[in-house]
Amino acid sequence: MRLFDLRLIIAFLFGLYGVVLVVIGLAFTSDDDLKKAEGVNINLWAGIAMAVLAAVFAAWATLRPQFAETDKQPLKEL
Repeated sequence: MRLFDLRLIIAFLFGLYGVVLVVIGLAFTSDDDLKKAEGVNINLWAGIAMAVLAAVFAAWATLRPQFAETDKQPLKEL
């Protein structure tokens, strides 16, 4: 597994933003905010969805790593 795999970077960012939204949804959502969103705690649900997406990206990067094929011969000059 490569450290700078783009899927891991995306997973980290989605996970970070997802955790922030979950914390905001649980601790800092007022009744006025819920009334504006018709009773749905959108920060909480969006944060959970982003955390799940981060887990999917991390699992994808872990289970299907990308490696360069090194057994091919280099191109010959024309």
